[in-house]
Amino acid sequence: MALNLSNLKAPKKANENKKRVGRGMGSGMGKTSTRGHKGQGSRSGSSLMRGFEGGQMPLHRRLPKRGFTNIFRVEYAVLGLGDIAAFNETELTLEKLLALGVTKKRNGLVKVLANGEINTAVTVHAHKFSKAAQKAIEAAGGKAVVIGATEEAPAA
Repeated sequence: MALNLSNLKAPKKANENKKRVGRGMGSGMGKTSTRGHKGQGSRSGSSLMRGFEGGQMPLHRRLPKRGFTNIFRVEYAVLGLGDIAAFNETELTLEKLLALGVTKKRNGLVKVLANGEINTAVTVHAHKFSKAAQKAIEAAGGKAVVIGATEEAPAA
């Protein structure tokens, strides 16, 4: 049966009223208003931090911590030589790579690796090249242009 406006139903329990506590004995939750007798949770103003276990060492502190997250990590979008050959372009700039969907971010970094083969001359603009990829591009008659590379002055 197709779902349409004439046979839509709310999920179970969706139309029930929320529990109203502290409204006397007739509510079915009289006297202690579902708080129980005495203790920390029964007092007004009581709010415990997430994961609090009554003073016992909380689970998230009992479990072992593993690994390390490097906050200075630099992520590159990886582009293989086989991908470059498949694009059938003579020049690949960052704008073209963005349009082709290789990078998702406008200012994303791109690294070219030697995955696959290339036979046509292509000028590739990227932030980094592996040595094997750079050799393969130049061997095919293309150019590997490093973006953001500063020309070093010869030592005097």
